[in-house]
Amino acid sequence: MNCKLKTYKIILSGGGTGGHIYPAIAIANELKARFPESEFLFVGAKDRMEMEKVPKAGYAIKGLWISGIQRRLTLKNLMFPFKVLTSIWKARKIIKSFKPDVAIGTGGFASGPLLFVAASKNIPTLIQEQNSYPGITNKLLSKKANKICVAYQGLERFFPKEKIKITGNPVRQDLLSIAGKAAEAKKHFNLKEGKCTLLVLGGSLGARRINELIEKELDFFDVHNVEIIWQCGKLYYQQYKLYGNSKTVRVYEFLNQMDLAYAAADIIISRAGASSVSELCIVGKPVIFIPSPNVAEDHQTKNAMAVVNKEAAMIIKEEDLGADFENKFSQLIASKEKQQKLSENIKELALVNATKDIADEVEALLKK
Repeated sequence: MNCKLKTYKIILSGGGTGGHIYPAIAIANELKARFPESEFLFVGAKDRMEMEKVPKAGYAIKGLWISGIQRRLTLKNLMFPFKVLTSIWKARKIIKSFKPDVAIGTGGFASGPLLFVAASKNIPTLIQEQNSYPGITNKLLSKKANKICVAYQGLERFFPKEKIKITGNPVRQDLLSIAGKAAEAKKHFNLKEGKCTLLVLGGSLGARRINELIEKELDFFDVHNVEIIWQCGKLYYQQYKLYGNSKTVRVYEFLNQMDLAYAAADIIISRAGASSVSELCIVGKPVIFIPSPNVAEDHQTKNAMAVVNKEAAMIIKEEDLGADFENKFSQLIASKEKQQKLSENIKELALVNATKDIADEVEALLKK
């Protein structure tokens, strides 16, 4: 499509977690490359990480006073209706002032009010649904949205079929070329040749139960000749960093060079957030998913099962780690055939052009 000389005003909303923020930034970057003179504005939740991450990526952002509903009766829940009304009012002011040509939502608390207002003003809207089971906000927004970009098949159960486009989730572009980086990666992490490397990912903040598991099983991993790259997360780094003094364990608060971490890995243990699942499909290594049970609508278990049902990964629920982990890990590390099968099957699920395909859909809305 050839619209590069045109300029537009593009508003995006996605936040609360990196899984919502980074796809929004990736989409903005692709659109900025196509329309370099266009103006971009992000809308997020006031006290969430997008207020820091988006400006670092070079984009302006405005915050709404909005948060999710707690699972129990709390003061925050009592405040929720007031937050929604206030956020809708603020979103109206932002849209009236900015006058966007298109509105894009990648999920998170703030995307609801923003896209609701945009649709009510007849501004073309696009939802990027990352999960295999959408949340209530996107289900409601889908009735007025012009286009819905999804990462999984079968979402016509929740969204109007004629609006759906299967694109996948935007991922870091450096992950598309890790095949030739194994030697560089082993050297970067000071890993020994001939040993199995386990990469442990619990998200940028960390996953308490996964960290407890790795600490408990360190002797078990030694017996199996396993070296570990362990991203324990910001909340837990001080607690676990001393294990990094071991010759076989590397402990990190956050991994800045994910391409090298993935390239070094022989087996990966990970949460099952939508962005993580999409990345792991592209990486194509054997994966054991340990989904977080503490997310809305049990999204992570559903994301993981969409891959496991294709015989493309393994899953162990947190409640089963004590009984199942050592047995399942031993079976996996002992079977090169099993590892190969999981690698081949998960690669078949990869959608590598997601960012470009989503931007194509945005561009089509702009041209209309």
